[in-house]
Amino acid sequence: MITVENLHKHFGGFHAVDGASLTIEKGAITGLIGPNGAGKTTLFNVIAGVLEPTSGRVTMEGEDITGLPPHTLFHKGLLRTFQIAHEFGSMTCRENLMMVPGGQSGERLWDTWFGRKRIADEERALRAKADEVMEFLTIEHISDLRAGQVSGGQKKLLELGRTMMVDARIVFLDEVGAGVNRTLLYTIADAIKRLNVERGYTFVVIEHDMDFIEKLCDPVICMAEGKVLAEGTLAEIKANEQVIEAYLGTGLKNKDQVGA
Repeated sequence: MITVENLHKHFGGFHAVDGASLTIEKGAITGLIGPNGAGKTTLFNVIAGVLEPTSGRVTMEGEDITGLPPHTLFHKGLLRTFQIAHEFGSMTCRENLMMVPGGQSGERLWDTWFGRKRIADEERALRAKADEVMEFLTIEHISDLRAGQVSGGQKKLLELGRTMMVDARIVFLDEVGAGVNRTLLYTIADAIKRLNVERGYTFVVIEHDMDFIEKLCDPVICMAEGKVLAEGTLAEIKANEQVIEAYLGTGLKNKDQVGA
């Protein structure tokens, strides 16, 4: 679904992404792991149009999307979430969801004068959809709370809910488990799995929690120093000497010395 070819992103002399190439298969939940500073979030930002690549190419189902802005990619069904949730804190959780779809009649001045019935009809439909989404995510009890008042895990679920308000095709989740308690983390994992199985969402997940990755992701891609280091099942990744070296600074051949 997504193909990344020899992608580079440089910040001055620092090569955050340094020739990364990978493929994200349609219908998969792909895990992206690696030590801090490996270039994972920068890779996400380049694919999602937040950053312009220095060089390289990104395609989505054969279409070149390299450097397209986020709003264009949004309309193509490519969405991403962030490590820190970006909710509108003064609005209710329901309102946060209702504002996601673009092209609403209420956004046009002419319709606010002469299209009030159409605006009211759209608002009822969006409210019903938002309620359906929150029920799916088991957060209907926070519908009327201000988004700034709910917990970190509930904000992450709310961000996931935003992707359900439009026709998302592929969603990039950046450390969805960061700062989330274990109970809500399992709720998030179950929601991702259901969206994948029941609604055909494709996911790419950056996460440091290996239990979370093991529960959801196949395949898993490991990055280090801006490059793709290895790809396979989590068991294969854990057994890969290059991966161990990237995380621990030593290879399997030296594991006895490390243990000592």
